[in-house]
Amino acid sequence: MLSVVNADGSTSNGSLIDEIVREGARRMLAAALEAEVDSYIAELADQRDEKGRRLVVRNGHHQPRKVATAAGSVEVRAPRVNDRRIDEATGERKRFSSAILPPWARKSPKISEVLPLLYLHGLSTGDFVPALEQFLGSSAGLSPATVTRLTTQWQADHKAFGERDLSASDYVYVWADGIHLRIRLAEAKSCVLVLMGVRADGTKELIAMADGYRESAESWADLLRDAARRGMRAPVLAVGDGALGFWKALTEVFPATRHQRCWVHKTANVINVLPKSAQPGARKALQDIYNAEDRDHALKAITAFDNTYGTKWPKAVKKITDDVEELLAFYDFPAEHWIHLRTTNPIESTFATVRLRTKVTRGAGSAAAALAMVFKLVESAQARWRSVNAPHLVALVRAGARFERGHLVERPEAVAA
Repeated sequence: MLSVVNADGSTSNGSLIDEIVREGARRMLAAALEAEVDSYIAELADQRDEKGRRLVVRNGHHQPRKVATAAGSVEVRAPRVNDRRIDEATGERKRFSSAILPPWARKSPKISEVLPLLYLHGLSTGDFVPALEQFLGSSAGLSPATVTRLTTQWQADHKAFGERDLSASDYVYVWADGIHLRIRLAEAKSCVLVLMGVRADGTKELIAMADGYRESAESWADLLRDAARRGMRAPVLAVGDGALGFWKALTEVFPATRHQRCWVHKTANVINVLPKSAQPGARKALQDIYNAEDRDHALKAITAFDNTYGTKWPKAVKKITDDVEELLAFYDFPAEHWIHLRTTNPIESTFATVRLRTKVTRGAGSAAAALAMVFKLVESAQARWRSVNAPHLVALVRAGARFERGHLVERPEAVAA
């Protein structure tokens, strides 16, 4: 782009140097976005339809948008991807989401959010400085030694987080899940055990995060025992998938806590044992259960599901009928909270980007450093978590209030003797 340079070296948009820096930032960001899409498509090149056509291909570019960077505002045209794969769990089309420039982003990410992501991509500290130029348009003051000090501090932050006092925090609801990320952990079959909760004021908060072996009962028990030792009260309801390890550990450490199975995981488990021809109808029938207006209607929907699929596919129906109480527990809580309590989505959505964008890292590094990087990403995301619907009702749940059909049942006044 040509610019008219004034006698003092300035242009209509500021100094010539600033304009050169902005143009350099724009080109580096564009190159990074193109490389990211090329990598994504290359990884999925073997995904094809019945006619042999690729399911994931390029599809031009999005409309230009301005992004604020350290070098000033730059205009970017992000490449577009046509991903025709279907998510078996939800039945919806999968979508490519850029880790460099998410759809909602209108400014470059903070250093605190970028460095963990780069680490999980497998970059060494020596690679950070040139890589950051693609994100921020500038890497001033970020030498490899500075980055090393930051990563060391983040490990200390994660350690302090895992040792903090929980006696002042009252978690009424909790979500638990084992997240499998392709990062360096202690064991090849390790996963990240995540526990998130809802405080009595309705806000969501990360409670604990540690690496565990295959989501085993002992790994979950260690995490829960440690939380209890640090003062955590038994939650009223815990939401998790069908992994038996967590439920066994929860019964041991917090026996009074009620269980709620995740409907997303349960739906996927049921669909997996059905033929493809029966899957769309079965998915709709399952939605009729967990979207029912109350428990009674949900039980009728389960009966209808049994009548329709029980004769031909008893194994699929048994996955529902064996866990009725754990699948319908959320109906005993405020209707405003049902959408939050039916699934482990608060954890899944937080880790979606991390899971999709992490690669198997190589070279030097430690499990502690990798886990600290994941922790810092979640910590950054936590600032954007919104409270549950009708947060004022959470305290009533803790107080033991009774809810029928999702509505609060007022306690009758005590009758004077």
